Amino acid sequence: MRKSDKKIDNQLRQVLTGVCEIALKDIKGFQWLTHIVNFSNFPQSLKVVCVFDTNESLDSYVQSDNNQKLVSLIETEFISMGIKFKNISNHVSIDTEESCDKQNSGNWASRLG
Repeated sequence: MRKSDKKIDNQLRQVLTGVCEIALKDIKGFQWLTHIVNFSNFPQSLKVVCVFDTNESLDSYVQSDNNQKLVSLIETEFISMGIKFKNISNHVSIDTEESCDKQNSGNWASRLG
């Protein structure tokens, strides 16, 4: 990883940590998030995965009036870094611990890879 890539990755981690802290307080069932990026195709390759505890919690979030909060928080932070997407939803996905446990025996590296 180049020095410039490390700098961007650190910035991404900082802004996404802020998003995570807000989501942990405000969104029931939210657990954590991570990002995946290939710096040779940055920012197009940037993907954020938001993880809920159970499928039920995720369903409740998706059906709530607040169901765009995560995407909005992430988009705001990316814009603050100068990263803009035509459709931010293409760069954010949502998953659950429950699904990973059932489908990948809890192996997130395999699931995200």
